Amino acid sequence: MDKNEQMAKSILKAVGGTENIKAATHCMTRLRLSLKDDKIPVDDEIKNIDGVIGVNRTETQFQIIIGPSVAKVYEAVCKQGELNSISETSEAGKEEKNKKKISWKTVGKRMLNYMAGCMTPLIPVLLAAGLTNAINVICGPDMLGLYTQDSNTYVLLHFIYQAGFYFMPILIGYNGAKNLGAEPMLGAYMGAILIAPEFMSLMDAGNGFTILGIPVTLTDYSQTAVPAMLSVFVMSMIYKFFNKWMPDVVTTIATPILTILISTPLALSLIAPLGVNIGNLISNGLLLFSEKTGFIGLGVLAALWEFLVMTGMHLALMMPMLASFFETGQMSGAALCGTFATWAVFGVALGATLRLKGKKEKGASFGFLVSGIVGGITEPTLYGLCFNHKRCFGTMILGAFVGGVYASITSVTVYIMTNANFLSLLGFVGGSKMNIINGVVSCILSMLVAAVFTYLFGFSKEELTESTVSYTHLTLPTKLEV
Repeated sequence: MDKNEQMAKSILKAVGGTENIKAATHCMTRLRLSLKDDKIPVDDEIKNIDGVIGVNRTETQFQIIIGPSVAKVYEAVCKQGELNSISETSEAGKEEKNKKKISWKTVGKRMLNYMAGCMTPLIPVLLAAGLTNAINVICGPDMLGLYTQDSNTYVLLHFIYQAGFYFMPILIGYNGAKNLGAEPMLGAYMGAILIAPEFMSLMDAGNGFTILGIPVTLTDYSQTAVPAMLSVFVMSMIYKFFNKWMPDVVTTIATPILTILISTPLALSLIAPLGVNIGNLISNGLLLFSEKTGFIGLGVLAALWEFLVMTGMHLALMMPMLASFFETGQMSGAALCGTFATWAVFGVALGATLRLKGKKEKGASFGFLVSGIVGGITEPTLYGLCFNHKRCFGTMILGAFVGGVYASITSVTVYIMTNANFLSLLGFVGGSKMNIINGVVSCILSMLVAAVFTYLFGFSKEELTESTVSYTHLTLPTKLEV
């Protein structure tokens, strides 16, 4: 019996055995157990198990902090406890209704946990896709010129990058359904429906489309997260209803088809477009706010920009800005907010790389930094880092705000459309020397402020403890595991 198997045996015994476990799952560092009776395990007894860093209790989970080897311990727990069927779904879908009073705080926390559960397993995909794009930027025509944009190498790397983000609704759908206790493959199917080729063709052609007389908003849901999350959430409730009440003799056939037939019209005509429509209202309101409040408003818009991107709301702002750029050849004010928000994300990744001690999270954070500053892909940092360490959202907001305010005060203007990576600094070329200087200063300010505050305040003591692996208790993996 190796070390992980011995640890699993001790954990199972300490928590009351298989009969006391309703569900088991894990994140990057913690084994998360949903227990029938959470009074059975004794915290100090768990902490004394060789390899355990600590424990944490929430309203619905008993969490055992292990570190990078948690995935191996989890597999050993499932194998020894015969929990394979339980571990396929998150405790969110199996636990009984929480009898404690529901508050806005708990609702918000559950929403964030659901979003994190959808995105955290995608870290390997986001990293691979982002770094692939970074290779094209470095080796392709933008920098070293080792191959052209028409070369097979460039095309190959580009569609590897594109696949990681274009099919994001499918990947999110799988994780979302698994998180909610529904059938994961149906969740993936729901995500696929949002980007089905025929649906995308209708959108490109601008043809009208109705379901039972209800008009469908034709929107490109590829590379989006929130529409799939909302659609799968609704789908999971429908699935669980049929799964509970459908007679066993027909449930295998009837439950999936009825779930999809009911979920799809709701998703396409109501749920997925709802986020887009609300986003457009919010975006237009923020744009008006920024126009009426001067440099403070632009700072606020920059601070909130990445949240707009995550929900697709930024598109409502970008279209008139791009139209203006094509007419005048320059952009200023609110049109630049995304640039400083992006550099703030780079800063968060830099601060995390310098602050985190665990090889696993430190290495992942460095990968996020390279993916962003070279490849121009911020999703790995947003979904892989900020959702797991929520204080980082605050440091990102602060960095973007400072950069946006400085740029607004100094009337920074962009004259060249560039990538969202470090080459965005070239966008300030075309005006005066001071415009170039102030533009670069705005970006560097965003990055440095976010990096410094991430380093100082981005992580709780508990999170830093989790990322610092005890070499006397744990065997570090030789490769990144998520």
